[in-house]
Amino acid sequence: MQENGFPHLNNDSTKVALVEGDKSHTYSEVNQRIDKFASGLLGGKEDLQEERIAFFLPASLDYVTTMHGVWRAGGIAVPLNVASAVPELEHYLSCASVTRMVSTGKYLTSLQSLCESMAITLISVEDLLVNELTKLPAISPERRGMMLFTSGTTNKPKGVVSTHKTIRAQITTLIEAWAWTEEDVIPLLLPLHHIHGIINILCCGLWAGATVHLFAKFDIPKIMEQVVAGTYNVFMAVPTIYVKLIQYFETIEDAEVKIICDGFRPMRLNISGSAACPVKLFNQWKELTGQILLERYGMTEIGMGISNPYDGERRAGAVGKPLPGVEAALFDEEHNMITDEEIPGEIRIKGDNVFLEYWDNPIATEESFRDGWFCTGDVAVVEDGYYRIMGRSSIDIIKSGGYKLSGLEIEGTLLLHENITEVAVIGVEDETWGESVMAFIALREGANMEYADLKSWCEGKMSSYKIPKAIRIIDALPRNAMGKVTKPKLKELLC
Repeated sequence: MQENGFPHLNNDSTKVALVEGDKSHTYSEVNQRIDKFASGLLGGKEDLQEERIAFFLPASLDYVTTMHGVWRAGGIAVPLNVASAVPELEHYLSCASVTRMVSTGKYLTSLQSLCESMAITLISVEDLLVNELTKLPAISPERRGMMLFTSGTTNKPKGVVSTHKTIRAQITTLIEAWAWTEEDVIPLLLPLHHIHGIINILCCGLWAGATVHLFAKFDIPKIMEQVVAGTYNVFMAVPTIYVKLIQYFETIEDAEVKIICDGFRPMRLNISGSAACPVKLFNQWKELTGQILLERYGMTEIGMGISNPYDGERRAGAVGKPLPGVEAALFDEEHNMITDEEIPGEIRIKGDNVFLEYWDNPIATEESFRDGWFCTGDVAVVEDGYYRIMGRSSIDIIKSGGYKLSGLEIEGTLLLHENITEVAVIGVEDETWGESVMAFIALREGANMEYADLKSWCEGKMSSYKIPKAIRIIDALPRNAMGKVTKPKLKELLC
């Protein structure tokens, strides 16, 4: 392990680290390229002193070079979503006080006017690759290393700052918990501005000495070719991707579906995360592939905090137990720790995995901690030692007639209906109940639904006070880049 505090790559010189299209790159090649880029970034300086360097890059060798190069040169890495609209980019760049932006290809042209207007220097990786290496700075683990932006499902995205110590803790706890080894091969098909793709797949894989296949977009046929070939032994995705795979299976011959599912069957691990995995989906995937999805719980501010076990029972609808080195507890509205099981409360987290601060926002930082615990805003119950997420206190917990209802639980039940493909439940103001349950529903092609029919179907499947009081049929639910439903946009439809 290196003395420097920043996350490192495995030092096996001949092992393939990255596969991008028909090109592969060994750990030695990648490490040398990173050092050349870091030297170019320094440009004669001894240390970037936490300069914020943004990068607008898809999954690629350039992405890995830039992120690790920024870390090695002493900067703060600010990865951006390549699907971002200009107003979103303006917010990220101004919030972080970015001075330089790294991009490539077609993006260089599209970003030019924005960067000029914000006095940001726009560069490519090739611009900074130097032949003569300079001495790289010693980086303390306590130094700031990365700024990611919250998903913004409930408010404007905030810059979440993690130290190198934080990032290392997030990586090493998962390597231990999920048994990463240099024999692992995994596809990276998730956006690389989010903790899931950056830490759980890319950083864990490269730390462990595994091989990571990079995909700039979710190309189902190409990825399934590799699955059939037995290339991968680990697969991580969000629930939306598993749903899209099942939908894809419905468009091809049964014999081909069997071949693909037989490719998933021997994998050592399939993981679902970043949004709740419905029990229906959990069971469908198990029936198709024999894989028992490992669901876990995390967020931008903590990396992963809770996980179903690698060895042991993985429970549908539950996210498991606290990970190694992570403390988790539930608290009530009076900030008292809940010790009795099956009483819901807010999840709070302690550990080296927890972020340092919201950038330039001391008030939000202070408000998010209480007595050393990070307040996640997510409500859960503990059942036989396993955490089950009920939803976010601000939007998924519906207070109706004296009950606290879990929107996620109701959604999970409604998804069992054969004609419902997507559903989101929210609370709407109600003079009698305080809030009443409303469901936004997307139906299978050719299906229709009346409220009375759904109400009748729900009877016996959930308590009467959980049954939606109204429904709205829509074509598709609004989602962000990670597949999370943006429920505030649903409320806007009611205005």
